[in-house]
Amino acid sequence: MIETPSLVDQYCHGVLRTELGLGTFEAHLARGEGPPAAGTTFFDTQTGFAVRRWCPPLLGLEPHCPPARYLARRRELGVLEAGRRLLRGSGITTYLVDTGLLGDLTGPGEMASTGAARAHEIVRLEPLAEQVADTSGTVESFLANLAESVHGAAASAVAFTSVAGLRHGLALAPEPPGPGEVRGAAGRWLAGRRVGGELSDPVLLRHLLWIAVASGLPLQLHAGLGEPGLRIDRNDPVLLTDFARATAGLGTDLVLLHGYPYHRHAAHLAGVFPHVYADLGAALVRTGARASAVLSEILELAPFGKLLFSSGAHGLPELHVVGARLFREALAKVLGTWVAEGAWSLSDAQRVAGLIAAGNARRVYGVE
Repeated sequence: MIETPSLVDQYCHGVLRTELGLGTFEAHLARGEGPPAAGTTFFDTQTGFAVRRWCPPLLGLEPHCPPARYLARRRELGVLEAGRRLLRGSGITTYLVDTGLLGDLTGPGEMASTGAARAHEIVRLEPLAEQVADTSGTVESFLANLAESVHGAAASAVAFTSVAGLRHGLALAPEPPGPGEVRGAAGRWLAGRRVGGELSDPVLLRHLLWIAVASGLPLQLHAGLGEPGLRIDRNDPVLLTDFARATAGLGTDLVLLHGYPYHRHAAHLAGVFPHVYADLGAALVRTGARASAVLSEILELAPFGKLLFSSGAHGLPELHVVGARLFREALAKVLGTWVAEGAWSLSDAQRVAGLIAAGNARRVYGVE
């Protein structure tokens, strides 16, 4: 039996504080551009089936119970108690929480107390830049305040994360932009934006990435599946090859988040570059009962010390549970098969499981 008693969730969001109806709950299971097709439900997905398999027992119900019954039990317990049972039942001992989309989501402190776990902050670069822009009157003050804000955030955060791929695509020029180029881009962006306007200028996105690289903190880069409506071919992690090469030897680790369905590309980059790591979250949560097959593909290419567990959960504590359970099940199945076939020893399998579950994240982020 391959055991993973401790899990470090190296990328997730907080959970919603509000009660959810059936439609709102379903919308978090499959992040499409609209509702499901007439007469269907988003519970009829790999993620939806995984929720029905793993979450009902934590709320005192039988596995695979109907969605309506599950949500009725959730409302009966209340959002706080249901969240407490689910998070504490996940087996996750440390959460690294992206606070860039807080809104009605809990922050690291609430995640720690609700889940009886440790929690640390990941700072999202683009919202940070937008907040600075809202309070800076000139280009010069914006650029100075931006550098100061990133430096200040690095004092308490365990990592930075960027959605440059979601905002523009990952085919950005790999080198840092020059000072004149940055000032020109900042001037155009500030002149044309309203308060709260999103940052999507490729020059400023590159500038942000290189400020983060200079901090020395790990830099997480979103790749693969992203927001509804985006063309995922622009978010293939292989497009980061030149940036990975440009940042080699600078002391900053790059973590390729999500990756799926380009998980083999992410695994390849993790094998080529010493400072590049690959995340497992979306590749397993999205594939549900097929998670072990996808994990096997990742393990074909990536060194075992370069892979990191995450749930990638957003909004629903159920997604933390599903991420953790699917990971454990898939890892036990894949490594257990190799042990049974004599390809691996049990001790090696257990050691690798511990690395992917928690050890690699503790080393990369310096957390317990």
